[in-house]
Amino acid sequence: MDMYGFYTGKIFDAHEYLGCHLENNGAVFRVFAPAAVKISLIGEFNSWQEMPMERIYDKNFWECRVDGVWEGMMYKYRVYTQSGRVVDHCDPYGYGMELRPRNASIVRDMKRYRFQDMEWMYKRSDCKNKPLNIYEVHAGSWRMPEGGGWLNYRQLAGELIPYLKEYGYNYVEFLPLNEHPCDESWGYQCTGFFSPTSRYGTADDLKAMVDLFHQNRIGVLLDFVPVHFAVDDYALAEFDGTPLYEYPHNDMSYNEWGSRNFMHSRGEVCSFLQSSANYWLNEYHIDGLRMDAISNMIYWQGDKERGVNKNATDFLRYMNRGLKGMHKGIILAAEDSTSFPDVTKPAESGGLGFDYKWDMGWMNDTLAYFREDPEQRKKDYHKLTFSMMYFPEENYLLPLSHDEVVHGKGTILDKMNGEYEDKFAQARAMYTYMYAHPGKKLNFMGNELGHFREWNEKRELDWNLPDYPMHSGFARFMRTLNNLYLHHGALWKKDYETDGFCWVSCHEEDRGLYSFLRTDGREYILCLFNFSAQNHDNYEVNLSSALPFGARSAHLLIDSARLEYGGSSETPSDCTIPIHENKMNLPAERYSGKMYLIK
Repeated sequence: MDMYGFYTGKIFDAHEYLGCHLENNGAVFRVFAPAAVKISLIGEFNSWQEMPMERIYDKNFWECRVDGVWEGMMYKYRVYTQSGRVVDHCDPYGYGMELRPRNASIVRDMKRYRFQDMEWMYKRSDCKNKPLNIYEVHAGSWRMPEGGGWLNYRQLAGELIPYLKEYGYNYVEFLPLNEHPCDESWGYQCTGFFSPTSRYGTADDLKAMVDLFHQNRIGVLLDFVPVHFAVDDYALAEFDGTPLYEYPHNDMSYNEWGSRNFMHSRGEVCSFLQSSANYWLNEYHIDGLRMDAISNMIYWQGDKERGVNKNATDFLRYMNRGLKGMHKGIILAAEDSTSFPDVTKPAESGGLGFDYKWDMGWMNDTLAYFREDPEQRKKDYHKLTFSMMYFPEENYLLPLSHDEVVHGKGTILDKMNGEYEDKFAQARAMYTYMYAHPGKKLNFMGNELGHFREWNEKRELDWNLPDYPMHSGFARFMRTLNNLYLHHGALWKKDYETDGFCWVSCHEEDRGLYSFLRTDGREYILCLFNFSAQNHDNYEVNLSSALPFGARSAHLLIDSARLEYGGSSETPSDCTIPIHENKMNLPAERYSGKMYLIK
């Protein structure tokens, strides 16, 4: 390991030196703990009896070589601190951990599994000019086996892959899969930054799952948490008796979630996090990372009034640039609710180096609009036009994520205004608007079924919902919409170019109507929406200022109000409407969204 690079925060391979590594008939264990008085290695291989570790290099590292160590054995580091406290810790760089409430590290052979996804790895891309339709999943509660517990990683792949294909998702994004002690944290309060959670199997099981997704041409993204870590004393907290990974002062050490903040001004911490990110991408062939709570790295404690955290933003630039250089075609996405500029600008050009930024403004404005009574939407009409003014500024991703369906917020369907059937109609119209809007897409599991019950990590999805007509129609609509999106370049090829989008009409405040064109330069799709409670049967659309050619006809691609989706429209699915002098009259039923291919 490059020691100077480790201390200055420049390396991405600290995990290849630190931690437990099998060699010959045993293993070597190394740990970084500068302030420890003494460290002993305890484990199954020595009957949990203390085996002294030796200080090496500059006395800040400890090492022990042991014979008779093999895959699956458990171990811990017993750390003696200067205060006289003795704490048994899991390995910060350990490749495996026990299931909670136990917390020993587990020896893993990371060289055993052989991937069969060469074709995918060679062809994958960041999808800037391709469709990116992400299905966000909590692995433990998408589907549960009878009798309780969780599906194994391999079992999950076997059930999830055909489902994603049917529903038209080409990427899956998992909430954090690193080890965590509390189920309710969903993985965001992490204790094992190099350990796949044992809830769903071993490291090899996770590799096999990713491999299967790739062989079926589905990308795999992973939630990654570079901001904070769990407070459990067996993990990173005051690891050597001092704040080794966290800030030394309480006003910065703890955050709003009660966890400990990483101190990004320490090179050793930066090398730890960079190595962890690289590890998931390299060892498991993960196709990208969605980085959690980036707002709390851009500004001190996420508070703009406290100013920019330059150490943290410099770390992000360096890490993102390094990861993009090492891994072809990966996706790096930021959950960032701030207006901080150049989040998706390349790091070498002064940006933070992310490929995508979650558009939290679009999400909040859209859901707020659809909560309102239709009569009140007139005054907030431009909540749905505002995002069109700024969409080219960053590479935005439109998220309807897990955060929007928990903690009393109501599900996406339940957020829609009105009674039962109106909620479905408005949700279908809203999703049509989402998939027509510039930007990549993300939906949390269950949204596609029209979930009324908030997500609970202790329960699987309500898989009986399609037995009910309105839910069945909604699921059919989502399958159609998703697959339509994947196959029409006008909806994604120029997501971040101004000439890929053009308003046809955005001043129909009294009628609640919106219309715009999406194009990839070859095909043109007219998108028409009526978010009011009134029908407009003969709405005139004038394409004269939007099209560079004289259009002849408009072919209906999707109508959210169709009878088969739970609506009332009986317009034929192959309906074609003539266009005269770039003008046509279209039906705009209440709470509807339509797309037409212009020819």
